[in-house]
Amino acid sequence: MLITLFFSLLVSSVIATEKDNALPRLTDTKAVEAFIDSAEVVVIGFLEGEESLGYQELVAAAKRVDSVPVAICTEKEVWADYSLSSDTVTLFRKADNHQENLVIAETKKLEADGLVNFITINEVRYITEYNQVTAVGLFHSEVKTHLLLFANRGSKEYTELRERLGAMAPEFTGKFLFVLINGAVKSNSRSLGYFGLKSKDLPRVGMYDGDSDMKWLLPEGEISTERVREFCQSFLRGELKEVKQAGTEAKTEL
Repeated sequence: MLITLFFSLLVSSVIATEKDNALPRLTDTKAVEAFIDSAEVVVIGFLEGEESLGYQELVAAAKRVDSVPVAICTEKEVWADYSLSSDTVTLFRKADNHQENLVIAETKKLEADGLVNFITINEVRYITEYNQVTAVGLFHSEVKTHLLLFANRGSKEYTELRERLGAMAPEFTGKFLFVLINGAVKSNSRSLGYFGLKSKDLPRVGMYDGDSDMKWLLPEGEISTERVREFCQSFLRGELKEVKQAGTEAKTEL
């Protein structure tokens, strides 16, 4: 009886371990498209199988970055739809319709830490909080215009404004990246100063265009969806370039 019970527990433990180490498997293009559409940022391991180099590292990374869904696709005919020809870990993000590829054969040292870094650096969402890690993904994006929400975390407006602008961001996919800069963080004082702002002036909305190296502030007043949308549209119409720039300091990297 005890031996039977022990054996049952052992088998259950092995099954649970295998389940913990398994990533969802995508078997065709339709499944891949649905998975990509399921979240703002997803990662897919286009790998030959669970024995492939990178699989166990991807499983370990997925457990540490649990805010990003991770799956595997072993069907090579599907890989071609995404211009892939060898084992690759790929991150898809909606904010700028971007596909970031990490080709396994070109990676000098593949570790879970490296995959976690790859995911967190490139995890640009509809509204992304600015910090030293996300800055890399933001400034490497092909979308060079940033709509900036300056707000102090902990203030009564912080959460409401973040949700309001985050909900509007999909309207401008591929045109703007929406970025939240927490004015309560001392290291962000440089970014505020670049726009002539101090923490006590917040919340405010600004815009930075990397192509023209110009910056503007939405005039003081209510930060409503309508005002921010018009601010964005005025840039797209080319009208903001005739408006006086925000701040007086010389150019520095945000």
